[in-house]
Amino acid sequence: MKLWHYALIVFLGGCCYGILSTFVKLAYATGFTVNAVTGGQYFFGTVLAWLVVLFTKKQKLTGKQTVKLMLSGIPSGLTGIFYFQSLQTLDASLAIIFLFQFVWIGTLFEWVLQKKRPAPIKLISIAILLIGSVLAANILFQERTALSWQGTLWGMLAALTFAAFIFLSGSVEKETPPMLKSALLATGAAITVFIVFPPTFLFDVTVLTDLIPYGLLLGVFGVVLPPLLFSIGMPHVGSGLGTILTASELPVAVMMSSLVLAEQVSWPQWLGVAIILGGIASSNLRRANAKQS
Repeated sequence: MKLWHYALIVFLGGCCYGILSTFVKLAYATGFTVNAVTGGQYFFGTVLAWLVVLFTKKQKLTGKQTVKLMLSGIPSGLTGIFYFQSLQTLDASLAIIFLFQFVWIGTLFEWVLQKKRPAPIKLISIAILLIGSVLAANILFQERTALSWQGTLWGMLAALTFAAFIFLSGSVEKETPPMLKSALLATGAAITVFIVFPPTFLFDVTVLTDLIPYGLLLGVFGVVLPPLLFSIGMPHVGSGLGTILTASELPVAVMMSSLVLAEQVSWPQWLGVAIILGGIASSNLRRANAKQS
């Protein structure tokens, strides 16, 4: 495949995460607790991932490789936990701004760990994305925004672990079949979540039955597809550009809240969406032109 194919795959992985917030809100509105929603997402997602693995070509892994991949899934589980904690003391618009800092943190990881210094155009793209995120989250036009140091800390930890997950998904065990890799990453994430949020819903038949539709949907778009798509595309585009492409999460979240939840989205938010998409497109086009020259 060409470079832009891999870039599109990573972009779609980010879009999957953007779908989640809408259906999490719907699940909460139905009466499910955060323990049930978070645990259900990772439980059903992990089960689905392993079911798909059963019908794919097998490849034997050593114990060391298996453990390494499961450990690489821990940041994914931690991201959900930290982000929920930030929402306890921050408005949703502020929490997502802190989470969005993964864009520059991912580039920093690539610079420090892989010695790939970011080009000036990449830094400009990151600045554009951050400006767009502030507009898309509608933080400037709210009458009151409450900022707490606890929420700020949890939000930045979520950004750090999300950037770590993106980096690891593209750099650890690159030769492992993507679906098997996705299943092992999901397993590591699920174990992490279950340690913090014990899966008590598994022992309540009524809750478990009602949770299935939400768990399956959140599992597919939050646990199965993103690691799979990142495993395919990230090794080819690099974690630096990969984090920029994954910024597609926020525009999709805004569009889904408008289309599905019928929430009013102001013109500055749509402007922010356009700026983010423009920043992603410009960064990718510059990379493609650099490859051709």
